[in-house]
Amino acid sequence: MSQINPKQTTLKAPVTLNGVGLHSGAEVSLTFQPAEANHGYKFRRVDLPGQPIIEADCDLVTDTSRGTTLEKNGASISTVEHVLAALVGLEIDNVLLDVSGPEMPILDGSSKPFVEALSACGTVELDAEREYFEIPYNIHFTDEANQVEIIAMPVNEYRLTVMVDYNSPVLGSQHAALTHISEFKNQIAPCRTFCFLHELEMLLANNLIKGGDLNNAIVVVDRAVSQDELDRLAKVFNKPSVEVRKEGILNNLDLRFQNEPARHKLLDMIGDLALAGMPIKGQIMAARPGHASNVAFAKKIKQVIKKEQRRKQEGPPQYDPNAKPLYNTSDIIKMLPHKHPFLLVDKIVSKDDKTIVAIKNITYDQPFFAGHFPGDPIMPGVLQLEAMAQAGGVLILSTVPDPENYSTYFLKIDNAKFKDKVVPGDTLVMKMELLDIRRGICTMTGKAFVGDKLVSEAEMTALISKIS
Repeated sequence: MSQINPKQTTLKAPVTLNGVGLHSGAEVSLTFQPAEANHGYKFRRVDLPGQPIIEADCDLVTDTSRGTTLEKNGASISTVEHVLAALVGLEIDNVLLDVSGPEMPILDGSSKPFVEALSACGTVELDAEREYFEIPYNIHFTDEANQVEIIAMPVNEYRLTVMVDYNSPVLGSQHAALTHISEFKNQIAPCRTFCFLHELEMLLANNLIKGGDLNNAIVVVDRAVSQDELDRLAKVFNKPSVEVRKEGILNNLDLRFQNEPARHKLLDMIGDLALAGMPIKGQIMAARPGHASNVAFAKKIKQVIKKEQRRKQEGPPQYDPNAKPLYNTSDIIKMLPHKHPFLLVDKIVSKDDKTIVAIKNITYDQPFFAGHFPGDPIMPGVLQLEAMAQAGGVLILSTVPDPENYSTYFLKIDNAKFKDKVVPGDTLVMKMELLDIRRGICTMTGKAFVGDKLVSEAEMTALISKIS
């Protein structure tokens, strides 16, 4: 996690919107509730017994045919993408969404009403950093049957580019781009969902889109339409009449942008990719995406997230050697009962309640090299353990106001392993993780790395006691 990440956010107060579901036509109430740090996005079906909660998780997606549907333990919620896009676009991290039905309100078919309501409410910072998933390498997805291609590439922002091509004389080929998340509110959020006339007729024939309205969707007409068909559509949508403009948009609906359909596809992708579970930093380029491919790509990203988290847990800690350390040598000397030549920690680069990362620069003038394999200097393994123990001591002693009045003593070392030599010129990067602390007895695991190589590891138990 970057040390300059902004804080996580939530809402200042609950926000409620009412509308109808696009396909069910049922009245539904949606309330955005503030939530604590690391809560993420969760939906709560307040109309069902027990008010079951459904996490915004790509592994819970059960249908992508007419929007994105999540289901858990028999409870489902549909058309979640526009709401999730609004939350991502406004960088709101933690929200509980109380919904009184099986489908989100469609409103005008875009994210704009959600964005306006959430913006009016405002947000508050929480006492936790926002953790981004930074795309580590190119991630590819291809659906040859539907001619979909998606790629995510490493970039230090969230950028998206979408290209659509429906082989339609009305739409033609379109593309849309988001170069910074701050553009979402005005450039992407207002863009409404769209469908072709033949899709609309299929949905009507299957008794769907009961909540559809010509004001909440762009209907593209790319073939000749008889007056009888237009009259039938007018009756279905309770309109005096409907017409087809020259550019083939039903009911003289004014487009908000010339490429509004492509922008809406980008909106959908932002909402669907929220199901990967973390804010993303990366450049994503997509050709002909849809909900199915978006969710499949979100699952692929989630797999990489898990892989990278395992790698970080098991692999060497990442640190910036040019960054100011959390504790320098002078700070450490004040905390530990060790001085030169037996202080074996040069600086602390990161720390939280459970872990600490420390650095020891291995130089040729270390006193132990004079007598330990003098012709082929090697840092003694026991001193690597001592260095790790000192790092662990800093972690524990940093929790008391007077660390100079405490001492740490080894009680036990288990499962110590030495896997490679440590020699002059190396930088020893040590990570200690606190497992348990009771009555002054601390248990930790420690790993020491040189570059990407694990050179030593052990489980340690120490006693922390006040100097009498």
